[in-house]
Amino acid sequence: MDKEQVATWIAGYERAWRSPGTETLAEVFTKDATYLQGPFDAPLVGLPAIAEMWDEERTGPDEAFEMNSEIVAVDGDTAVARVEVTYGEPDHEEFTDLWIIRFADDGRCRSFEEWWFSPDGPA
Repeated sequence: MDKEQVATWIAGYERAWRSPGTETLAEVFTKDATYLQGPFDAPLVGLPAIAEMWDEERTGPDEAFEMNSEIVAVDGDTAVARVEVTYGEPDHEEFTDLWIIRFADDGRCRSFEEWWFSPDGPA
């Protein structure tokens, strides 16, 4: 992986979050991907578990938010990105995340680990 490929993956993640349904998840995650929402959380395993969380966590595909990212490091199949997300009304929230993303050979994510922080404190 290189920074350009990671940036493309992050754009795909955002596009999936903004899309109705969860079918687009298969474009960014492998079918057996793991998704860790915090350093001490149990990982979600597989697309069905990720899709269930996806539907529970977001308001919907028309949810108002801005997302900006900076790729901090890329080493082989692993990348680290700093991601800032600001949600609009009615639930104005701000987050700064560190994402650790491990990629499969096809460029989809096989392991995603999120360390999120808000003005109220860390995850």
